[in-house]
Amino acid sequence: MSREFIHSERIAYFTMEIALRPDIPTYSGGLGVLAGDTVRSAADLELPMVTVSLVSRAGYFHQRIDEAGCQREEPDPWEPASRAQPLQARVVVPIEGRDVWVGGWLYVLEGHMGGRQPVILLDTDLEDNSTEDRELTHYLYGGDQVYRLKQEIVLGIGGARMLHALGFRVRQYHMNEGHAALLCLELLNRYTYPPGDLRPGEPHYDIPRVREMCNFTTHTPVEAGHDKFPYALVQSVLGDFVDRPTLKLLAGEDQLNMTRLALNTSEYVNGVAKRHAETSRHLFPGYRVRAVTNGVHPFAWTHAAFATLYDEHLPGWCHEPELLIRAECCITDDAIWGAHLQAKQALVEQVQALTGVNLDPALCTFGFARRMTAYKRPDLLFTDIRRLRTIAGQRRFQIVLAGKAHPRDQDGKRAIEAMHVHMRELAGAVPVVFLPNYDMALAAAMVCGVDVWLNTPLPPWEASGTSGMKAAFNGVPNLSVLDGWWSEGRIEGVTGWGIGDGGPGEDDARSLYEKLEQVVLPLYYENRLGWIAVMKGAIAKNASFFNSHRMMRRYASDAYVR
Repeated sequence: MSREFIHSERIAYFTMEIALRPDIPTYSGGLGVLAGDTVRSAADLELPMVTVSLVSRAGYFHQRIDEAGCQREEPDPWEPASRAQPLQARVVVPIEGRDVWVGGWLYVLEGHMGGRQPVILLDTDLEDNSTEDRELTHYLYGGDQVYRLKQEIVLGIGGARMLHALGFRVRQYHMNEGHAALLCLELLNRYTYPPGDLRPGEPHYDIPRVREMCNFTTHTPVEAGHDKFPYALVQSVLGDFVDRPTLKLLAGEDQLNMTRLALNTSEYVNGVAKRHAETSRHLFPGYRVRAVTNGVHPFAWTHAAFATLYDEHLPGWCHEPELLIRAECCITDDAIWGAHLQAKQALVEQVQALTGVNLDPALCTFGFARRMTAYKRPDLLFTDIRRLRTIAGQRRFQIVLAGKAHPRDQDGKRAIEAMHVHMRELAGAVPVVFLPNYDMALAAAMVCGVDVWLNTPLPPWEASGTSGMKAAFNGVPNLSVLDGWWSEGRIEGVTGWGIGDGGPGEDDARSLYEKLEQVVLPLYYENRLGWIAVMKGAIAKNASFFNSHRMMRRYASDAYVR
């Protein structure tokens, strides 16, 4: 390992997935994109970090939509040697009573401002391993519960051992979700009390020291979403890695709950929005859960036309995004609108290239792109097709959709099929297009090319939601349910508009249609200066705050330096 990365102490950031580039399929959705933005901001801010993830050689999947609107999953492999350098070090992890070898790759993320961050991608596809073990780092979120536990052993235990073998001096460990929580067990075995310092029956692990070294960011606001493993399975796969009483004390009496383990072994715990932190405190009473609202990387998600504007009128915005608060007074309306038209035309051209559909750049365009799953409610917009037709009869609009459903999420797949049914039902009244194989590149085109960004999750299940933040950097207002970050970012009529009141019993479809018919579309077509004022509000009051530079500065001051 180059002295460039090991000459000083670093923060070790562990994440199951990470979006490094569109053509490196080591991510599935928002968690991975957030991880990528975290590392990109660390590079820009020159924060000493090292990231640990899995190589995921087989990728997630390439999405193809057939004529009936059914999702078909196709392989999306990548070759690590094309983008990364092989590591010389290897470590072993215990799995089912045998030693499984773990190697890896070094990917150096180079920021646009010259910063460099090391990313370690763990890999078990080594000749010393059995065929079964060689595939442990192939499939992102693949396989059954046994496969997932083995993957999390590789990530947590293997990752901690790999950093030690490479010579990294780790100041703090930061777990991005609970997948890496087994690293805390590795640290417990590393830091123990001398036998003479213990009273009979006391655990010999130095739990306070491990807690001082660990930070945990939770993203999942519902109990069912947290990884849990029966202790019989843990015993079979991991053996007596730590003694059973200590494991149950830290991870739960009935089964190994990865979130409980992370909570009990981390001094600093945070949710990813204020509302999410409140939900997490109710979900896990007795724990102090702070809030560090997520952000997105300024340079990565800003269209070139807007970046040029910001460079001219707000120099330094990439390093200090808070300067964007001046956008309302420092950039003319014509300049904002001109930059938006460039971004919108680029999306229109991309839609035509991908689908053959010719959108009308003069129409108000709504964008919705999410992981397709039930709680995201991708069908909310289509609750009343007749109402949509009536609204479109008064003021025309068009809709651009995208998103993948997990291969085992049948409800998500049915939602994609239903969207295609609705597309046919609305033919001739509302142009609707579904863009296949949603990824970073497609997301970047959508968040800057639409006129309004939609988000319709079922509260309080949206932990944060960052796509709307990306839209804000491009002057695109949000029309969203009051959950996640939008509970903080919405200033009604100034940065965008809220749907409902944030309660689970609200008739959000009715509220959505009322906003479309009575507020959003009239403003777009009848008051262009008023519309541009909302665009400026999104930039000045949302983008200036909801960015990963602010997020990382908060982590540095609140979690890493203590």
